[in-house]
Amino acid sequence: MTLDVTERTSAHGLEAHIRGKRIAASDVLADRDILVQIFNREREEGNFIVPAVAEPLLVWIISGNAAVQERELGGQWETSEVAKGDFFLTTSAQPYEMRWNVSSADAFEVMHIYLGVPLLEKAIHEVMGGPVEAVRLREVSGGRDEGLSVLLEHVRLELMGRGASPLYLQGLAQCIAVYLARNYLDSSADDRPRRNALPAYKFRRVLAAMEADLARDFNLRQLAEVAGMSECHFSRMFKKAAGYSPLQFFIRLRMARARQLLLETDQSIIDIGLEVGYSSHSHFSQVFKREVGVTPTQYRQ
Repeated sequence: MTLDVTERTSAHGLEAHIRGKRIAASDVLADRDILVQIFNREREEGNFIVPAVAEPLLVWIISGNAAVQERELGGQWETSEVAKGDFFLTTSAQPYEMRWNVSSADAFEVMHIYLGVPLLEKAIHEVMGGPVEAVRLREVSGGRDEGLSVLLEHVRLELMGRGASPLYLQGLAQCIAVYLARNYLDSSADDRPRRNALPAYKFRRVLAAMEADLARDFNLRQLAEVAGMSECHFSRMFKKAAGYSPLQFFIRLRMARARQLLLETDQSIIDIGLEVGYSSHSHFSQVFKREVGVTPTQYRQ
């Protein structure tokens, strides 16, 4: 099989590289900061190359279960078992390979959302409190984020309704951009390939291991084993890739989960602290205030 090795394309042009039937689309990226497309994808797709696109791409699973595999060109395949509500966030400046196999009887429907770079720059400027040199969001494969899903469902409903409003979609694009800037910003990234940094597929593997049990004590040795490296080499490459040490990044993941639980559940602060690995209420409050700027009680209010 000969692969199409086109390295870059436009947001509109990517559609030609992935098989499937387009169900609906908005066409307002140029002046409204968002392009939305909904596709019914093939049930089985063999190995193909996904060209790089300038705009960050969100792919949200509307229906169907599938095993989706990705890898850097010629690298090791990484598998994400996805279902309705899961998402991919792709920001890479490099092409990559992809394939999938649908495992459910449901149609495999997905929504593509491209956000304009100027809109993201504005959102990141607001979130960071000033200009930043590079605009890059960290990549996510097969993630689940209920807050993000609420926004994406509003986009889907608007697009599938009669007379979708470009102005309304633009407002949703602004909300999504700010949400991504708050929760998925990789401020260490730039547009150049990062030499001596942890490869994306290994980073995703380590991230999955961290997120699997946030209540577990941090264990550098185990994470280094997941990446197949010595502890020293892993720590150095991880920090170059993520902008934080493995421990700092693990704490940030814990605090992100704690913030979600504080806002979306009625669990006690003590129970939330236990769920993210803090048996001491005072220690949890101390770390939360250091990382977030307010105490858990103040954040919930």
